[in-house]
Amino acid sequence: MPGILIIEDDADIAAVERDYLEAAGYAVQIAPEGKSGLTLGEQDAFDLILLDLMLPDMDGFTVCRLLREKTDVPILMVTARQEDIDKIHGLGLGADDYIEKPFSPSVLVARVRAHLARYERLTQGKRRQKEICIGAIRLNTETREAFAHGRRVELKNKEYELLRFFMLNPDIVFSKERIYGAVWGMDAFGDNATVAVHINRLREKLEKDPAQPQYIQTVWGAGYRFRSI
Repeated sequence: MPGILIIEDDADIAAVERDYLEAAGYAVQIAPEGKSGLTLGEQDAFDLILLDLMLPDMDGFTVCRLLREKTDVPILMVTARQEDIDKIHGLGLGADDYIEKPFSPSVLVARVRAHLARYERLTQGKRRQKEICIGAIRLNTETREAFAHGRRVELKNKEYELLRFFMLNPDIVFSKERIYGAVWGMDAFGDNATVAVHINRLREKLEKDPAQPQYIQTVWGAGYRFRSI
């Protein structure tokens, strides 16, 4: 029986979501705030996570970003916000879809079912995608090991997280602001210059010619992209 984690501080909304999902045959657990939801989600015991954007202790964007460091299961963000920038931000941090309040419970169940089926197809029944490979770059998301051109590359924590973000979103141009928010978090101490420093470090470790990078490319006036080869 697929397991669903609901991270939602509104008890009434969480109860409605739980009741309809359980009636559809899913096992459901509720976390009333971000920290408890993050703890449960990081255990990787669920097949899908429903994540409210507005939580009392930390925002859903932060929870989503931290969950993505530990799990690749579908994350559906539930929000009353209408602004497109929120949707783009959430998807950039690793959310798979958005459901806007108020929503039909039957639509919620249908979206959950569709994302579970899609995840099953993508992973071909495996619980976790262990490796991401693009060209001569290979990243193992369980051991956090990186390989470039057949050799193992030592990466520091943020270098690994930056490379993982890029490889999960190939050929998409991201601004420094978007990259900083996704990897370091909106509330992190620092500035966007940190992004350029870490990109230069990754180029030194991954590229055959860091001065003319094949993978981590600068798009002048826009930002950076990880080119699929």
